[in-house]
Amino acid sequence: MFERYTEHARRCIFFARYEASQFGSPEITAEQLLLGILREEMAVGSRLDPGAPAAIRKELERLAQKRERVSTSVDLPLSPEAKRALVYAAEEAERLHHKLIDAQHLVLGLLRVEDSLAAELLQKHGMALDRYREIVAEECSERPAASHQRKPPPGNARAESLEAIIHAL
Repeated sequence: MFERYTEHARRCIFFARYEASQFGSPEITAEQLLLGILREEMAVGSRLDPGAPAAIRKELERLAQKRERVSTSVDLPLSPEAKRALVYAAEEAERLHHKLIDAQHLVLGLLRVEDSLAAELLQKHGMALDRYREIVAEECSERPAASHQRKPPPGNARAESLEAIIHAL
C-alpha cells in the first residue's frame, strides 16, 4: 500500500503513529496524521498562519482524552478518517499527475475529509483546499520531475527501516 509514498510521506505517517502512542490512542486518527505532517514537513506549517503548528498541537492536546501512553511497538490501525485522508491523498497525486504521494498530498487528503477536526483546524489557520492544491501544483511543476518522483536508493537502511515500520502499521 505504501510503495507509492515518498520518504517524507512515510515519515509523516511514522510520526502520526508516534503521536497516537503519546496520546494513548487505540488508532491513528486524522488529527494525529496532521501532527505527524507538521512535525516532519516544515513547509506545510509555513503555509499556515504564524504560530499555527503550536496552536494546533495545543488545541488537540486540550481536546484529547487523558489515556495512558501506548508502547510504540504496538500495532495501531488507522481510523476511518485517516484511511479516507490517505485515499484522498492518492487521488490528489493522480489529479496532479504525480507518480508518488508526498506530504503535500497528505495535507490535501486531510483537507478533503471535511467533517474531520484536522480539516477544520487547517482551515481555521488559513489553509484552503483549492488554494493549497494550486500551490502544490505550482511547486511541483517548478521542481525537476525526478525530485518529486524519486524512490530512495536500494540499500538505504533508514528508508528500509521506515518501510518496515509503515508495513507493520
